[in-house]
Amino acid sequence: MGLLAGSTVMLLTVIWGSCVVVGRCDIRDSVAVDGTITKGFHLTETGVSTDIWTCYAASIMAISVIPFVIVQLPQVLSSTSGRHLAVLIALIISVSMLVSYCVYQVFQPWIQRRRLAFAKHKHVISGILRHLKKQAFGKLLTEDGEPNTEIIRKLFETIDENRDGHLSPSELKALIIGIRFEDIDFDKDDAVMKVMADFDASLDSYIQEEEFVKGITKWINEAKQTGGAYLEPNAGTFKFIDQFHQQTKREHALLGSEEQSDEVVEHVENPRWISFKAVLMLLLGTLIAAAFADPLVDAVDNFSTATSIPSFFISFIALPLATNSSEAVSAIIFATRKKQRTASLTFSELYGAVTMNNVLCLSVFLALVYVRGLTWDFSSEVLVILIVCIVMGAFASFRTTFPLWTCSIAYILYPFSLALVYVLDYVFGWS
Repeated sequence: MGLLAGSTVMLLTVIWGSCVVVGRCDIRDSVAVDGTITKGFHLTETGVSTDIWTCYAASIMAISVIPFVIVQLPQVLSSTSGRHLAVLIALIISVSMLVSYCVYQVFQPWIQRRRLAFAKHKHVISGILRHLKKQAFGKLLTEDGEPNTEIIRKLFETIDENRDGHLSPSELKALIIGIRFEDIDFDKDDAVMKVMADFDASLDSYIQEEEFVKGITKWINEAKQTGGAYLEPNAGTFKFIDQFHQQTKREHALLGSEEQSDEVVEHVENPRWISFKAVLMLLLGTLIAAAFADPLVDAVDNFSTATSIPSFFISFIALPLATNSSEAVSAIIFATRKKQRTASLTFSELYGAVTMNNVLCLSVFLALVYVRGLTWDFSSEVLVILIVCIVMGAFASFRTTFPLWTCSIAYILYPFSLALVYVLDYVFGWS
């Protein structure tokens, strides 16, 4: 249990803070610029940025501490009769959360692609509205901010190049290509199909004038709800279309890239054998860990007795440092690439490792306690896990940019956690 707590604390403090330090880039407009570091160690103008999925990973990590709270309730309430039942309830919830987390990881790429496609469609909408606003010389809206239907009809005539009274997919594609979207890369034909689906109420594969007016009016109202009706200074025109465009750009950036890797993906020969070999290696690693788990505990206990070094120091500091070395090295290597995508992968890896500690490792531990009828008495370790996970989880769930000064929070939490466990265990007699 000391190793579990120590591992969680080290991942979210020392390693987390180090990733912010080595991965820092210049911050412009509240976002870290990939590969740009000209301001050294500036506390507020350098830092790292992640995508929105990393925030979700942090939120899941914070939620994963629920089984710890449940199993600890009888001790908080000074109840001895409900301890065995609390362990069972916590075990069921922990296993359920483990299964749910695994299912989420399987479907998360699909969810990400769907949300990214939706964000691109919104970006196309905002780009077309901005283009039409420029073509209308700012008269796309009336003085009260409502859609100007007369101007919209004239814009329809401008887009209808062959003057046949309706817009074909080719004319719509020419409009989208003419706008020259430079912010994102997307499939033009797919964009045309989605815009057609928004406008073509008659399902005849053409956009009639009334359908165009209704569609643009609907888009303007959606932009007004999202962007807000802001007046442009000294112009008297409404600015919510520009606000809507900026927001869609930010949403797309937060969702991250579609690319699965920053490296060139080479063709894998005999993928079936590679998969089989990977499964065998995982099983072998599991067997080795299981075989040496009990001797490891005995070795730590005997070493602590022989050297008079508190077992707290070994289980809470030395062992987590050794067992988390792979996560530390990979996380720091990714962070040194100084890109939003690699930063997102880095912090997602840390949050994911802690989540698995909180659900998988705890599930095994609770199962042993319940089956063997042992007493759950790990108040200090549970308290430290709750504090670190909730503080860092809440901190990382509501922001995507972390200035350099934020690493100080992580670095302060580490000695605080060590001191708290030591005081509770060796001064107040908690175990």
